[in-house]
Amino acid sequence: MSKNEFDLNKLIEYPKSGILSKVLIKSPTKDVTLFCMSKGSELSEHTSTKEGFVYVLEGKGTFILKNKKILMKKGVLIHMEKSAKHALKAKNNTTFLLTLF
Repeated sequence: MSKNEFDLNKLIEYPKSGILSKVLIKSPTKDVTLFCMSKGSELSEHTSTKEGFVYVLEGKGTFILKNKKILMKKGVLIHMEKSAKHALKAKNNTTFLLTLF
């Protein structure tokens, strides 16, 4: 496998608690990170200095974007504007890709 190709199924691993993140691509114009959240873990409300997308690969959880609840489940794509307040909580083990640009 080359540095331009990723087998996401092999990269998914859940910690006993908390969140495991793996940076897949980092450049001046974009970042792609794989997040694996153990059941019950959460990220408190925060913002990003960049615009981005969250793409849910597996699991279930709640993504709160600008005070609106969005169900995180396989196949859901969430668009975040730059500086938008957001938070999330994993109901089950949950994996997603975060792309910032």
